[in-house]
Amino acid sequence: MATLPILIAPDPLLKRKAQPVERVDEHVRKLMEDMLETMYAAPGIGLAAPQVGVLDRIIVVDVADKGEPPAPLRLANPEILWFSEELAQSNEGCLSLPEHYADVVRPRAVRVRYLDETGESREIEADGLLATCLQHEIDHLDGVLFVDHLSMLKRNMIMRKLQKQKKVNA
Repeated sequence: MATLPILIAPDPLLKRKAQPVERVDEHVRKLMEDMLETMYAAPGIGLAAPQVGVLDRIIVVDVADKGEPPAPLRLANPEILWFSEELAQSNEGCLSLPEHYADVVRPRAVRVRYLDETGESREIEADGLLATCLQHEIDHLDGVLFVDHLSMLKRNMIMRKLQKQKKVNA
């Protein structure tokens, strides 16, 4: 396994739409494992392939609490089949927008269909933190960042700070 570099906004690759995976093969499984290692090292609870420069529809998540055993999910071609009408507000952050957090309103629950690491089609119903995390990571696959759910003023403030930090680091 390998830790991969995480792209930082406003990298243009983060705004591109990822392509479906034709099949889950050894290459996809290795990418999933590398993404998990990268996510844990960051540390984070979710990571999408575009965040590591790969435009494939692959995400990994693990919302297990500290002290609990890891419970990673590996999802290829995830799609939201259903979402609740009830909404929930969560304070979100992102490994591609380090040190920036904001309250985002999303559906409280979702049902997602995906291919697991063996290529088997599965569905999962999730609510709370897992639902939020799945929606956040699936957004990445469509070139959507959590700041895109904020007011233009808040989004522009965060993006300007990231742009300035990128210049400082260059």
